[in-house]
Amino acid sequence: MGAARKKTNRFVGMGGVMPASAQVLHFEPSHWERLIEAAVRLRPLGKGKTYALVKRLGAANDKGRDVEARLVPEREPRKWDLYQAKHYENPLTPSNIFPELAKFFRHLAAETYVHPRHYLICAPRGVGSDLFDLLAKPDVFKQRLLADWKAGETGLQKLKGDLAPTVEAVVSNFDFKDIRECELRDILDWHALDRSDHHKLFGIVAERMDDPPAPSTPTADEANYIQALLQVYSELSGKTLTVDALMASPEFREHFLDQRTTFYCAEGLKTFSRDLYGEHEFFNLLEMIHTGIRSSVNSPRHTSGLDRLEAGLASAQGLKVNDSVLSPRLRPGDLPGSCHHLANQKKLKWVK
Repeated sequence: MGAARKKTNRFVGMGGVMPASAQVLHFEPSHWERLIEAAVRLRPLGKGKTYALVKRLGAANDKGRDVEARLVPEREPRKWDLYQAKHYENPLTPSNIFPELAKFFRHLAAETYVHPRHYLICAPRGVGSDLFDLLAKPDVFKQRLLADWKAGETGLQKLKGDLAPTVEAVVSNFDFKDIRECELRDILDWHALDRSDHHKLFGIVAERMDDPPAPSTPTADEANYIQALLQVYSELSGKTLTVDALMASPEFREHFLDQRTTFYCAEGLKTFSRDLYGEHEFFNLLEMIHTGIRSSVNSPRHTSGLDRLEAGLASAQGLKVNDSVLSPRLRPGDLPGSCHHLANQKKLKWVK
């Protein structure tokens, strides 16, 4: 048989919910800053690394930094990134960003902070064509900022007197290639690395794909729970059974296949959990089920392995596990199938 094609979960907005890229257009500026902070905390920096420190500073006295992100714990030259958040009704223009750059260069000249690695402009509607063209030509950008600052133009009318010689020297020595746009799609991609938080914020739900079918031949990963079932059938028949003998038995074959089907139902839930929340949520659910059925399985009233098996399956099927984040996506076979996952972990045993 050829290798089965791996199915992944699809993620869709709940009824009437706009895509995340549209929702952010209606954020309040402070909400936009918090989104950037959360996304930047998750931003991959290569080789499994993220920033050592991320701090949202956006306020009246932020000194030109809405979010500061350090590559190392201490603030060192060119080892931190400055994220400037702007949430306007239109794409950013030079008039929008020149006053922010003036503030930044004044504080850089005053040694409020050291030279960053990058100055990153974050706006949900992006930058307009004029600012985009300036970002593409760093030397032209620098000269335009200096010229307009001296002339008091492009949003710098009230800041004309702030261009002291020391500030101008800092601007002249600054490499404007370090001023970049941070695109919305990147911010959303970083934020989506924490799927649980991302989906909750934007009202995204996961569509659970089809559960995997049980393969015709049991795999090594099924060994423990299948051995537990073989013990049940062997006890009933009075003779030791193998899987091959079981499959040839008209008495036990269908029941055995049903148990494997539910095991793989729960296996589908495990994959869904892994992709959306992490496997730990599936294992948390198993612990809830184990706690809920253990006393029933171990009841002294049961005199056979089949009694215990049927008691466990019935008890699991009747459980309410609303505390699990997986509860809304449970299917009929998941809870009884979870019993077999517990047996596979040797936490349940049918034949004493």
